[in-house]
Parts: sequence; C-alpha cells; structure tokens
Amino acid sequence: MKLKIKVKVYNNDNVHGVLPRIIKKGDWIDLQALEPVEYNAGDSGMINLGVAMQLPEGYEALVLPRSSTFKKYGIILVNSCGIIDNTYCGNEDFWQFPYFALRDGSIIDKEHKDMRLCQFRIQLSQKATFWQKIKWLFSSGIELVQVDNLTSSNRGGFGSTDKK
Repeated sequence: MKLKIKVKVYNNDNVHGVLPRIIKKGDWIDLQALEPVEYNAGDSGMINLGVAMQLPEGYEALVLPRSSTFKKYGIILVNSCGIIDNTYCGNEDFWQFPYFALRDGSIIDKEHKDMRLCQFRIQLSQKATFWQKIKWLFSSGIELVQVDNLTSSNRGGFGSTDKK
C-alpha cells in the first residue's frame, strides 16, 4: 500500500500549476516555478512553486535546490534546506522557494517545460509514532493525489510556526 499525499495545484484564470511527478530515475520529486520570474543580482524574494500539500501526521518534506539551479538560473535557496512539516497543509499554504540572486537572470518558459528549481522528498519526522514508522516501513512508496481542496486550515504562510 502506498502512502497517499494530497496535493492542491495552484490554479486561476491566468496561472496554472503543475502536479509534481514521481520519476523512476531518482528518489526526489521535482518542483518548478509557478510563473516566469525576472531578477537582478542582489535581489531576493519568494518564488511560488504552485503546490500545497497535506502530509500525513508524522511526516515532513525536505526541499533542496536541484543540482542545476545555480548554474542555470544564478540563484540560491537562502536557507539552504526547506523543511515543511505536516502542519503547513491548508489550501493557501503554497510551497515557495526563498531565493537570493547572484547574477541577473530569469526563469521563463510559458509552457512549463523546464522551470524546475528544487526537489523534495518525504520522510518520517522526529515526532513519528511507532505505528507510523511501521506503516512507512511496509509501504510501497508514495502516491501524489491531486485534490481540489485540502481539509486542514491554513497555517498563515511561510515562516509561520508558533506565530500568534
């Protein structure tokens, strides 16, 4: 049995996100920019990755740049590793790529063929119970399931842990 991860893909009249695909060549799953971005050296910001996910309790995602991101785009992930826990799982809790640009550049491909910036993997969190660990041990991998709505409430955006 596969561990099912609910994924809401950003979608409005002008912009459409892309459901991440699990490919057989690697263990990590690619994420891409939701829309074209242009930047100058020294700029920083957040690039929307166009997906929100509801990870099961006891699991978290690690988000890292793809090996080609710096070479191709001249940007780096400012916190070097993104950690998304299972509480960041509401309809508006879209994943983002916080970047710093080391040179002028852009991420432009209107057909979304290759705007891949980063990759993620799902793993057990340090709060996983014994039974969650057993379930993970006997699972046959993960399955990304596209949904229209996530059933959890919004946490409040990036960097919102313990905000009141």
